[in-house]
Amino acid sequence: MPLYPWGDSRPFYSYKQFLQKRFGGRLQKLTIDAGFTCPNRDGKIATGGCTYCLNDAFNPSYCDARESVTRQMDKGIAFHQTRYARALGYIAYFQAFSNTYAPLSRLREIYEPALKHPLIKGIVVGTRPDCMDTEKLDYFETLSRQCFVSIEYGVESIRDVTLQRVRRGHTFGQAAETIALTAARQIHTGIHLIFGLPGETPEDWFNDLHTLNALPLSSLKFHQLQIIKGTSMAMDFREHPADFHVFSLEEYVDFMARYLTELNPAFVVERLAGEVPPRFLETNLWGLTRYDTVLQKIEQKLQENQWWQGKNYKAI
Repeated sequence: MPLYPWGDSRPFYSYKQFLQKRFGGRLQKLTIDAGFTCPNRDGKIATGGCTYCLNDAFNPSYCDARESVTRQMDKGIAFHQTRYARALGYIAYFQAFSNTYAPLSRLREIYEPALKHPLIKGIVVGTRPDCMDTEKLDYFETLSRQCFVSIEYGVESIRDVTLQRVRRGHTFGQAAETIALTAARQIHTGIHLIFGLPGETPEDWFNDLHTLNALPLSSLKFHQLQIIKGTSMAMDFREHPADFHVFSLEEYVDFMARYLTELNPAFVVERLAGEVPPRFLETNLWGLTRYDTVLQKIEQKLQENQWWQGKNYKAI
């Protein structure tokens, strides 16, 4: 099998391969809920949050903001050790809500004790582009000289009309500026994107690739839109179903494989689809299909067609 530029035979630059190159073995993420909130929930920007958001649908069972970060890490390690006994260590993933939405003094109280845990090799901090500033970037730059630090920004779409409709509360311009400031400090910089937000089409996502490919990114996570019961988006979907592109499984596999052929091959692909428990879903065309199966299908599609990440990439 061919060996691709990222160093293995998988037809995309996987997060597993990135960690293997950086650390020499497997690391497992531990999802942590540090009790943050969000500026478009607490009234600073808006209330109610993004229209698609229900954090309970994404948090593992061992996450509980009422417990200390250290306690959550210990529970997470115990949870994962039976499945991933060969892991060299763990990365603390601060996922819930906006994990830089607090004064720097509070961030120090959260992140520095986490990094003192003997099995923790680094941190991943999920946040919003408008919850970062120069002081905080300086702090994370300092941390990144001591251990692995990744900042993940929820961008979701590069189209401002979409961001406004789903109540993100920031523009793509703000996201691009914050991404550039983060990457300039040599901090691992990632983003999330959602395929299927209202008003967008697969043609739009291919057309937007030139903008995405030009960003100074380290990694990306891709999610198909999953409409969660009880959210504002579920109501929007019921009232305006024609505005949404809801993927069947096979359609998404084909789309994602083709999309990867045009994606910048320097980007690490951390995730290719989203997964929430089916009981949360307003509409479910994928049944009980787990993420591992989706990943296998996308990889198989790439291999069958002799495609790979960046095969058709055109540098700007």
